[in-house]
Amino acid sequence: MRSPVWIAGGTTEGRKLAHYADRYHIRAYVSVATEYGASLVPDSPFVTVVTGRMDEEEMESFLREQAIAQVIDATHPYATAVTANIRQACRAVGVPYRRIQRRSGSYAEQADCIAVHSVDEAVEVLSHTTGPVFLTTGSKDLDSFAQLPDYAQRLYARILPVRPSLDRALGLGYLPAHIICMQGPFTTELNAAMFRQTGARYVVTKNSGRTGGFQEKLEAARQTGAKVIVIERGE
Repeated sequence: MRSPVWIAGGTTEGRKLAHYADRYHIRAYVSVATEYGASLVPDSPFVTVVTGRMDEEEMESFLREQAIAQVIDATHPYATAVTANIRQACRAVGVPYRRIQRRSGSYAEQADCIAVHSVDEAVEVLSHTTGPVFLTTGSKDLDSFAQLPDYAQRLYARILPVRPSLDRALGLGYLPAHIICMQGPFTTELNAAMFRQTGARYVVTKNSGRTGGFQEKLEAARQTGAKVIVIERGE
């Protein structure tokens, strides 16, 4: 029997690869960070879902114990630390590594965009502004944005509809009425409706590419007159 592959990432690309493995009867392990991510992977006798995060040592053990033949890294473009750990684990065990890298979205002609290179830089920019801010960067960075004065009144956070994300937002003091729990990507029309409803003057997003709904956010911001702060990818 052929050795399995490991598909890392609860992304759209990762789910497409899982469907491909199911269709062509390829044995695969698909790792996701949350139970919600696991629920999106196809139920298949050829696909085994691994839920939870692993550090580098745990990855090495996993590669050896499951006799993984090849690793396909389909994690989010901004999951740079995870990608570094996967690469190092593959190097240590001697397993071939392939990275699925989605294209960055284009916004060169978008006049109302501010490019920054980190969450901290985005917070710094926002600290010199006023008005409602619509966050589309997920729950991981909510603590950084909570450094802003009057953040509870200014910030609207769109996060995944999972308990840890909601608990994190509430625990940091975000107002329940300012928390939107939904799974994307979203259409331009739905983004625009949310931006209008919240009165967003600023939209914060990562350059997650077309697959991540980046262009739809840009267009919705243009239609509603919101300025977009784009957190570019790290090297």
